[in-house]
Amino acid sequence: MKAPSAPSPFTGYCDGLQDDAIHGWAINRLHPDRPVHLHILIDGQEIARVEADQPRGDVQAALRLPHDRVGFRFRLPPACLDGAPHTLSIRMPDRTVLRISDETAEGGQREQLSFSLTARPDYTSCVDGIKQGALRGWVLQKMPSETEWRGGCIVSVTANNVLVAQARADRYRGDVAAAVGCDPHCGFDVPIPQRFRGSSPRSFSVRVLPEGDELMGSPFTSSIADDALETRLLDIAETIDRLHRELTRLRTEIRNTIPQAGYNLGNYDRWAALYYQALRERTALLRTSAPLTREPLVSILCPTYKPLRADYVTAIESVLRQSYRNWELILIDDGMVSAETTALIEAYARKDARIRPVFLKENLGISGATNKGMDAVRGEYTLFFDHDDMLVDVAVETMLRKALETKAALLYSDEDKVDQSNNWQAPNFKPDFNYRYLLGCNYICHLTMVETEAMRAIGPLRAAYDGAQDHDFILRACEYLDHERIAHVPDLLYHWRMTPNSTAVTVGNKNYAIQAGIRAVSDHLARRGFEAKVTSINGLTLYRVDWAFTATPSVSIVIPFKDQVETTQRCVETLLERTDYANFEIVLVDNWSVTPEAGAFLRSFDDHPRVRHMTIEEPFNYARLNNIAAATCSSEYLVFMNNDVFVETADWLRLMVNEALAGDDVGAVGARLLYPNETIQHAGVVVGPAGIGAHAHRGCGPGDYGYIGRILLTHEVTAVTAAAMLVRRSVFETTGRFDEEGLKIAYNDVDLCLRIRANGYRIVYCAEALASHHESLSRGSDDVPEQEARFFEESQIMQSRWAGHPLFERDPAYSRFFTVDLQPFFDLVDPAST
Repeated sequence: MKAPSAPSPFTGYCDGLQDDAIHGWAINRLHPDRPVHLHILIDGQEIARVEADQPRGDVQAALRLPHDRVGFRFRLPPACLDGAPHTLSIRMPDRTVLRISDETAEGGQREQLSFSLTARPDYTSCVDGIKQGALRGWVLQKMPSETEWRGGCIVSVTANNVLVAQARADRYRGDVAAAVGCDPHCGFDVPIPQRFRGSSPRSFSVRVLPEGDELMGSPFTSSIADDALETRLLDIAETIDRLHRELTRLRTEIRNTIPQAGYNLGNYDRWAALYYQALRERTALLRTSAPLTREPLVSILCPTYKPLRADYVTAIESVLRQSYRNWELILIDDGMVSAETTALIEAYARKDARIRPVFLKENLGISGATNKGMDAVRGEYTLFFDHDDMLVDVAVETMLRKALETKAALLYSDEDKVDQSNNWQAPNFKPDFNYRYLLGCNYICHLTMVETEAMRAIGPLRAAYDGAQDHDFILRACEYLDHERIAHVPDLLYHWRMTPNSTAVTVGNKNYAIQAGIRAVSDHLARRGFEAKVTSINGLTLYRVDWAFTATPSVSIVIPFKDQVETTQRCVETLLERTDYANFEIVLVDNWSVTPEAGAFLRSFDDHPRVRHMTIEEPFNYARLNNIAAATCSSEYLVFMNNDVFVETADWLRLMVNEALAGDDVGAVGARLLYPNETIQHAGVVVGPAGIGAHAHRGCGPGDYGYIGRILLTHEVTAVTAAAMLVRRSVFETTGRFDEEGLKIAYNDVDLCLRIRANGYRIVYCAEALASHHESLSRGSDDVPEQEARFFEESQIMQSRWAGHPLFERDPAYSRFFTVDLQPFFDLVDPAST
């Protein structure tokens, strides 16, 4: 008789399959301190061994074990996640079966588990947060068997568990692609609907579908209060909904008064579709109401080298669709390196006699190839075109109309970009000709058209500047042409295609362009007789120009104040300690201070060689205080400064003076002012009837570049704030000083700047001159009731005084497509009104 076998010393349990992994526990009752080695079988074949050594406190407590390291977890291999049926079983070291939980089996467990699973993708993601009314982020997915991350995922956005939107994450994110080395079409940009906006905080959640995984950075709690009026009305509506639900009519009336969400850079693709339709309609009307006086030949130069066929065909077809018909398209086949491209050029030349091929057996590079095209030009005007970009169908007609109207010799238009999913994005809404901005970057770029005669006088492109050859050409054009003959065409006429190797994606693909740009700007300034050091800003094709002037004209810094000794003393002491400029004085203007501390503060400077003071016992009138003080100054330059401005860098005054010395036509210079939290308070002022004067980039963070680099780049503006403004004293006096009658408190600086500009002077925002501004610390806010009437009156004076003036109606340093009354450089006007 066979003796009964001894019971197995091993026991355990598998909790079952969760997602693509099994979990459970196992112990050796004879040696509970030793981990158990389990055998994993798929379809009867052993595929792996796993050790039960993970924490399972529940098992330890239930079995009163000496430790909790009895658990195991095993993730199924990708080969098993093919959607086909499989079986799974687990064996102990002695080959006994580990029972597996299965609610469908008798007794709730079985020895073998059947499964059929499809591989679940891995995700990597980030929610950037809510910025300017839109929730932004990115998400990438990768199957276990794949090596590359890819975009195109679907995300859902909820607020307080209510669905806000569902979107595909296929927006272009070059920054993610550069960091991860992946598909760049992985971003999402979801505008938050109006009903979810307001000052009340809401919990936002972003999940990837269908798995429902939460993205990194989600959930988070935030309120959206971009617009004060909108936020206030939304809060009122929310209160009414909660407390007076029966008052339906009132609730509806209030919601109807809330401004509807408009257009901005966040929904530019939608804006652009309507804009291009309006542009075509407007152009069609002009053909009837103001037909072209003549139709000269326009030569379109297109140097070609290894283009993608589809992009190249699209580029050529965009020329063939031009509404203006008297053009020639010169296709320069640089080096004839692609038989397919050569054949395509020949085919198009046979198709349309206006297409003229130029075949170069030797690869001459972008400059050499373009120069060969220049030699072949027969048109009165020459237009430059890249081989993978696109012209708007009315581009040539619009450019030529402007040329004939203005007699301009060089013209440039606005442009945008189109990604590989054919989404319009990243528009470059340009200012009218802005020479100081051009020194910092080639903002002109596309679309550029030049009189052929002027082009040949300027000279060919120079290979020594390849990567910045167009910047060099424009700078040389500025030397040859009067700046009045350089015209901005304020319409979007050019699509810059974003390809993997394009500078439209990342300047990192063309690092040589940075050095070429530095040389182009440096050599241009040298030819003009300026000594300056040109450097790249943060390794980009953005350039800082450090003028090497040694002259130190005299400067008077005028600071009005009333009491507030601690603030004013900090302002003055900071100036004296940090300013490394040799020839300046400080003029303290005491506006009837009454505290003993104020008197003692002034007396402390009685014998100071750099500080003098005066007392004006009159009601507060900011314009008059500055005018009176300025009349006592004999210096060449005046700096008007608030007493709550604290300079950050020692060279702030040298930088501002140097900008004034860089041109006899520079009338005023403004500084970059920061709030105490280092966000932007002032980076120039934009003007217009809708908002009179608005601070550009207000509230942008310390690391922000601003719109097309304008926070970091010194450039010409139409106005700057008098919180820290340098003015040439002769210009201040000839333009009438501050208006102390009509504009005692508000807008007197904007009014002065408009008069300076109207008298033919330029105004420069000096990005490198930094100061901290505790705005309204000294005089308070205009929002309090007692100030509202005065503020309204001064607003009306500005509207009446400047109505109809070109500088006010359309700020030449600011695009007509941006609003002035909302968020500058972000909110867009109605495209139908363009």
